[in-house]
Amino acid sequence: MLYLVPEATSVPEVFKGNILLLVVLSTLAIPMVTIFGLRLSGTLKSIHMEDIKDRVIPFIITTFYFLLTTYFLRDKSEIDPVLWQSLGLISLTILGLTLVTFWWKMSAHMTGFGGLVATVVVLGMKFPTFTPLYPLLLAIFLSGIVGSSRLYLNAHKPIETYVGFVYGFVMCFVGFQFIYT
Repeated sequence: MLYLVPEATSVPEVFKGNILLLVVLSTLAIPMVTIFGLRLSGTLKSIHMEDIKDRVIPFIITTFYFLLTTYFLRDKSEIDPVLWQSLGLISLTILGLTLVTFWWKMSAHMTGFGGLVATVVVLGMKFPTFTPLYPLLLAIFLSGIVGSSRLYLNAHKPIETYVGFVYGFVMCFVGFQFIYT
């Protein structure tokens, strides 16, 4: 969103790299290090998190990091509200995924890809200068590859991947429609 559709946000070019670094560190790198730490301490049986019980603690921790990053971005009045609202939407989606994880194993990978596809669709609808065809085809293609690999590896049942994709798509489609009104 920061780079693909420049008119989707009013963040100056000089700040985009720093914001991207902050988001990547706090929502990807730090949760990954935490999960590896849980594995090394024996709290987590496997980083593959095959059982529902194995997913709960890492998902709670990841949700916490996402919510914390959203809070910090929201607290900065000089940052375009679209950024914290977008991260808030993603955080809300992850929170829902985490709550579902207490009872069922929905695919987090496919939730993310469903959200990606929805984001490209909404950006294409809201910004006439953005041509979504190739990004949309790429997102759908990657969704297929990841979904197929999750099934091939027996990491999920088909329904878990389908529901994950649909959940991510619906949450992000509705949310980004609201953000960009």
